[in-house]
Amino acid sequence: MLTANDWVQRLDLSPHPEGGFYRQTYRAAEAIPHAALPARFTGARAHSTAIFFLLRSQDISALHRIRADELWHFYAGSAVTVHMIEPDGTYRTLRLGSDPEAGEAFQGVVPVGCTFGAAVDAPDSYALVGCTVAPGFDFEDFEQPSRSALLAQFPQHRALIERLTREV
Repeated sequence: MLTANDWVQRLDLSPHPEGGFYRQTYRAAEAIPHAALPARFTGARAHSTAIFFLLRSQDISALHRIRADELWHFYAGSAVTVHMIEPDGTYRTLRLGSDPEAGEAFQGVVPVGCTFGAAVDAPDSYALVGCTVAPGFDFEDFEQPSRSALLAQFPQHRALIERLTREV
């Protein structure tokens, strides 16, 4: 069984700003012109992008938002829970893994507008997933609100926000 470090080395993953490790594996050669995109985009975007993303149980994918839907794909390791807060404050989860009997799925979508983060379910483990974004991801579309801003917006989710943010 490969370890998290084995995957980081074999897949040439780098630290991700939200936590965990990643490497972009695909960026469409064609782009959607800025004029054809919704107003929330600030320029042209690739048709689609994809990454490998590895999260260890001691890491978090800190709460963040992007300007497009993000499709998550489970590949290896332990189950991972993606925590989502919709703009109206509704909380829901997406549990990715290889055991459908335990409520896990191989794929799931985080809809645009959600604030989301993730954590591996089992201690001393990791989850290797992929993420596909269309229109393609650009770091200009990435927003990682502060803990205080999230607490002001979603006070009912204090425990989750404190768990999935890094500031004190």
